[in-house]
Amino acid sequence: MEKTLLGAVGWWLAGSGSWPSLHRSPRHRPACLRPGATVALIAPAGPVSEERLQRALSNIAGLGYRVREGQALRRRYGYLAGEDAERLRDLHWAFTDPEVDAIWCARGGYGATRLLPHVDFRLIARNPKPFMGYSDITALHIAIGQRTGLITFHAPGASAELPPETLQHLGAVLTAPQTPYTLSASPAATDPTPMTLRPGKASGPLIGGNLSLLAALVGTPFQPSFRGKIAFLEDVGEQPYRIDRLLTQLLQTTDLRKAAGIALGTFVDCAPKNGDFSLSLVETLRLCLGELDMPIAYGLPFGHMNEQATLPYSIRAELDANAIALTLLEPACR
Repeated sequence: MEKTLLGAVGWWLAGSGSWPSLHRSPRHRPACLRPGATVALIAPAGPVSEERLQRALSNIAGLGYRVREGQALRRRYGYLAGEDAERLRDLHWAFTDPEVDAIWCARGGYGATRLLPHVDFRLIARNPKPFMGYSDITALHIAIGQRTGLITFHAPGASAELPPETLQHLGAVLTAPQTPYTLSASPAATDPTPMTLRPGKASGPLIGGNLSLLAALVGTPFQPSFRGKIAFLEDVGEQPYRIDRLLTQLLQTTDLRKAAGIALGTFVDCAPKNGDFSLSLVETLRLCLGELDMPIAYGLPFGHMNEQATLPYSIRAELDANAIALTLLEPACR
């Protein structure tokens, strides 16, 4: 035990800037989003096109919030929104600026995992604020939750389309919390349609996000733990054999088998392509998850879709796989 602790301290002192994976913090609820709040708009991963940038600015203004732009928001460094140091500086600025009330990522893309070893988690813990985004931002959600206990929000990117259903979900979680709050099967899930893969009910804290990013964290100090939790998973543009590979990796390297239940969102554009010999997405999900002894449902309203819900990390939820429903059991902000 002594060697383990000494090794952990040495790992942190070596310059990682973050605690090793053995550290877990109590939960901390950020303040809810109030009318007139100031929102920092940042891009910790991929670059933002001018069209998407203007939509993000319009979305934030349309919700009655003021916006502060990160310095790297309009930068482009190949497939990244600026160099790592620039994107990291924006992340730290957004948490420390006293005039900023919440942080909304413009989009996902790629690049968030590159920042993790350099994030100042103590800085974030001292300045808790709502942090919103999804897709590649999954990596930051997982790491921030592990190292600080801050409840963050798997929510549409600021540059996404925000139809009424999406705004309703956002408001019910982050502006005027409703508890309990139930998310039912998504009408946007059409191929395949929502279904029960394993019946039953289970409850536990929420953890998850983009399947590819969760798999990318395996073997790092930020590897997620699913034990006793409701795992929520989604992906986009992955053929069934790749979904199989990602799920198999999690099942073989993490404690996903010990989850309380699995809530699958809407997997967009994940059907077989080009007439290749392939299992369907449903067959793949059944192959990988069908023998697990827990409730599992497909087709809940989150993922790479317009009408998506906001899911707060670490909040207790109940999955009713028979009804294909996920109920948030407690408020995520104060």
